[in-house]
Amino acid sequence: MRLVTYQDREGEHLGALRGEDVVALDSVAPSMLALIDQGAAGLAAAQAVLAHGGSSQPRAAVTLLAPIPRPRQNVICVGMNYVAHAIESDRARGREPKLPTRPVFFTKAVTAVAGPDSDFHLDPAVTAQLDYEAELAFIIGRPGKNIARNAALAHVFGYTVVNDISARDLQSSHQQFFKGKSLDGSCPLGPCIVTADEIPDPAALTVSLTLNGEPRQHSSTGDLIFDIPTLIEFLSLGMTLEAGTIVSTGTPSGVGLGFTPPRYMQPGDVMVAAIDKIGELRTRVVAA
Repeated sequence: MRLVTYQDREGEHLGALRGEDVVALDSVAPSMLALIDQGAAGLAAAQAVLAHGGSSQPRAAVTLLAPIPRPRQNVICVGMNYVAHAIESDRARGREPKLPTRPVFFTKAVTAVAGPDSDFHLDPAVTAQLDYEAELAFIIGRPGKNIARNAALAHVFGYTVVNDISARDLQSSHQQFFKGKSLDGSCPLGPCIVTADEIPDPAALTVSLTLNGEPRQHSSTGDLIFDIPTLIEFLSLGMTLEAGTIVSTGTPSGVGLGFTPPRYMQPGDVMVAAIDKIGELRTRVVAA
């Protein structure tokens, strides 16, 4: 299924995409997080609604929101998880390129989450080095702790697209990632969550991003340094992963930081981050 959260004249709803229509799933759960909490029973009920038609309306008649508009906790991200991006990041900062030996985790604030067709408001008093990062994210469905690698994918509810918009100057000046990764609107998410049964091999997806139509990023999740089972194993070691947790797996090379000189974004720029089998995010940079 391709699950969405959408808004129409009556308010915010849980739904599923069926072709060019959105099917309401209000009878199953009031929200995406509530559906995730129901586990297999919730997914079966949603499938039943789709199988029997369900009330629907054209996708063009509603507004898609982030599939989880307000996560329960910060979005967990992975830094430098593609070889070429790790190298370009170190070189841009004047360091000798060195690949991580363990996953590098950081988080983005829940207030950074935005919808799949959103605007990012760029305030020059906040950052002069705004960058993009297209990424595959997965959502935990079954909570767990100390999860073995060979059992990890059984804990995944589904997959979505993230654009990890970053303020590079804030990353440098704060000497850590959180502030530079957590500006309002800096985590576009969506357009849907594709349930795990429809993506049996998350290591075979194409990740790409264009800026104003110019290809900037293009890679495969098969190039991840640490694949999703490994990330879950490391992250869950001594730490409970709760249902609804969003984990973004890292970005490939081609970010603005990696150019010589760096090429950062300005008002008027349009980013389109896409992953095959899931969809795309279109984010406009506008003046604050």
